[in-house]
Amino acid sequence: MAREALRTIIRIDEEKCNGCGQCVEACAEGAIQLVDGKARLVSESYCDGLGACIGECPQGAISFERRVAEEFDERAVEAHLRQTGRAPATPHAHDHARCPGAAARQFQPVGHAGRSTGQASALGQWPVQLALVPPTAPYFQGADLLVTADCVPFAYADYHADLLSGKAVVVGCPKLDDAEFYVQKLGAILSASDIRSITVAIMEVPCCRGLERIVRRAVAQAGKHLPVEVVTIGIQGEKVGEAHQEAHVSAGHEA
Repeated sequence: MAREALRTIIRIDEEKCNGCGQCVEACAEGAIQLVDGKARLVSESYCDGLGACIGECPQGAISFERRVAEEFDERAVEAHLRQTGRAPATPHAHDHARCPGAAARQFQPVGHAGRSTGQASALGQWPVQLALVPPTAPYFQGADLLVTADCVPFAYADYHADLLSGKAVVVGCPKLDDAEFYVQKLGAILSASDIRSITVAIMEVPCCRGLERIVRRAVAQAGKHLPVEVVTIGIQGEKVGEAHQEAHVSAGHEA
């Protein structure tokens, strides 16, 4: 009997689903099939929770939820794919990177400078979206983590040189995305790694403060004692105030 665990898994809203089948093709594990004209999750154990199908749904019918579900079973997936004639393209251990565009990569910043600013890219990893990064990615080990609201890189011209350089990064929107999922995902990253510090980069708009609260809850959940620095960027691209606030957050306490 398959074991169950509290984990992130996809949810399909059958009322929104129009049966187009795009999610079926996007799911490399074959976890989704069309049944009676609607997309259905045929087995919880086939779903890795990465969500490659979400971006392919034109109706917005697929989302994440966190609930008790059967654990992901890679062997069951491989058997299922062979049975349905969709054998995996390459044999490899499950690494939260079935979608080629979400494959975890670590690299040295290439230093391509922009034409107008001459500023080089400081990005040293892929992916960056919090929903996609694998919690056990090697680039989190011993890293200083930058948690960035997704509007910040657009507003702050010195983002790469001043904030991103030398850090691992995750990006998300506290208003549009699932805050509870972010707490769980960040908590998993912190539990699986030895991150040294966290910088939270947010916009000055009120809703962006939610990202700071998410980070502090995740730190407490993981039972860590870490310095958390908050950098606020104005909507015209300036740092607001004296660049940052700093506090230590540990288990059972949110500063």
